[in-house]
Amino acid sequence: MAELEEEANKTTLQEESNAIVSDQRTKQAAAADKRGVCYLSRIPPRMDPLKLCQILSQYGEIGRIYLTPEDPAAQVRHKHVGGFRGQQFSEGWVEFSEKTVAKRVANTLNAEQKTSPFYYDLWNMKYLHKFSWDDLTEEIAYKNAIWEQKLALEISAAKRERDFYLSKVDQSRALTSIEDRLKKKQKVQQEPGVTSEISEEKQQPKLIRQFPQTKPVDDARQNKARLSKDILIGVFGGS
Repeated sequence: MAELEEEANKTTLQEESNAIVSDQRTKQAAAADKRGVCYLSRIPPRMDPLKLCQILSQYGEIGRIYLTPEDPAAQVRHKHVGGFRGQQFSEGWVEFSEKTVAKRVANTLNAEQKTSPFYYDLWNMKYLHKFSWDDLTEEIAYKNAIWEQKLALEISAAKRERDFYLSKVDQSRALTSIEDRLKKKQKVQQEPGVTSEISEEKQQPKLIRQFPQTKPVDDARQNKARLSKDILIGVFGGS
């Protein structure tokens, strides 16, 4: 009985925990549906996420902020011209806890108060309809993956070019070494002492030695002659 009661208690506790988790998930999903995202097509100079949060938090509760850093080449151009040398941002996204607040901010907020340094900068804020923060993260991950693929292709192409260049360098070194050896041989042959020795060797006739050889004897003829003499002696008798 005790074991059955313990199992029943465990099952009830697990069901309660599952119910709590499902409630939390539903609450989070409902809260995510209520959130609204605003897009900033231009970020004024000298503005960072902290300053942007301080300015926009006056109009409503802010969830998350993301600003895209400016291209390093553009930053170098700004430095050469004499502009702002700090970190600048090209565009950004701001998430509000409520869609109504995001819409109101996007419709009304185009410039700050006249005492603010950002008063003369146009913000170009726009409310993104049916857009969530997850869409932004997916887009950023997709762009990063494309950039990594392009970088890998560029690295592989650079490696191929380097290998081709090194192979050509090795071939040129081998050809130059062959040419150097041929030039050295030609220089040696063009020296006067060496040429005279070579000419003397060419002028001397070659000695052909002749060795005496015995003429071959035909065994077949000798046998025929011997047989004929023996037959004659046997017929006519020896004298």
